[in-house]
Amino acid sequence: MSRPTFTVHTLDTVPDPARTTMAGVHRRLGHLPAAVGLMADSPELLKGFLTASATFEATDLAPVEREVVVLTVATRNRCHLCVAMHTATLHRLGVATELIAALRGGTELPEPRLAALRRFTLAVLDHTGDVPDDELAAFLDAGYRPRHALDVVLGVGTYTISTLANRLTRAPLDPPLTAYAWEPVA
Repeated sequence: MSRPTFTVHTLDTVPDPARTTMAGVHRRLGHLPAAVGLMADSPELLKGFLTASATFEATDLAPVEREVVVLTVATRNRCHLCVAMHTATLHRLGVATELIAALRGGTELPEPRLAALRRFTLAVLDHTGDVPDDELAAFLDAGYRPRHALDVVLGVGTYTISTLANRLTRAPLDPPLTAYAWEPVA
């Protein structure tokens, strides 16, 4: 049996329950990313992801810290699209190329606090939330608070939605992201 083809919806083809959501994305970004068009086949998935993403953006983690969480999930889940998209975000934030390369390559981060955040995010993923006490203590010793641990869980959940949906639908890179293309390290 061949793999089903998912539809990249446009504002003209989107199911009615997702029309308002897609129109909002189009207004905000000025275009419709292919991944959004693909997620729109399930209006609830699209709305759920966008709501969770907006909620994650409102957490107490700083913008670069949130991107560390996202790129940690994206590289772990091997989502080429999320890695490219959030690499572009890091460039817009003016992040050092060494940090970006380390996040994309899975190597040690040059900033100890961000390295602790990445290790904790991986621990949340590896232990499905049942993070060992010493790993939680190391995260807190790096200057984070218990609230931040829960913010990481929100980020992991949010970007698990998008990375898995993007992989399932084989979401392509939109042309503006080709400069940030990524392939998983073998």
